[in-house]
Amino acid sequence: MGYFIPTMYKKNVKEIPYHKLKKMGIKCLIFDLDNTLATIDEECSDELIKWINEIKKDFLVFIITNNTKKRVESYLILNVPIFFFALKPSVRTVFKISKEYQLKKNEMCIIGDQLMTDIFLGKRFSIATILVEPLAKRDLKITSINRFFERIILKRYAKLQYLERGKYYE
Repeated sequence: MGYFIPTMYKKNVKEIPYHKLKKMGIKCLIFDLDNTLATIDEECSDELIKWINEIKKDFLVFIITNNTKKRVESYLILNVPIFFFALKPSVRTVFKISKEYQLKKNEMCIIGDQLMTDIFLGKRFSIATILVEPLAKRDLKITSINRFFERIILKRYAKLQYLERGKYYE
């Protein structure tokens, strides 16, 4: 049951209290791409470049996505490691990041818009997790399967008062 309850729940990535993460000892932020940092068909924007450059002053930043190499090409300008076709919720990519950058689990945090991939991955790897609202209603077709199960989980969590859409916390 607890595999889908995030450490924090925020409206979007800009509302995350990064100063609090830093105080918690978080050194590494792993962002999902689609509907977390950008909509599914959006290319990298100047605003995102500026924002990521600010975040990089305090954290190691990574992007992991289940999408293709072609999808991430415009984001290479961010000058952060990007892992495509990560097969989330597989922990393989996050394990690789932890080993290569000598990071402890309590120094890592994953941020994404999906319970079934991003949050479940973080919980499986025992790192901090932050759920954000999807930037758009439009998703990749494969994501609709995850969203179906996510709605069931969220309905149950709301009844149990664990987590409810739109009620943000940290």
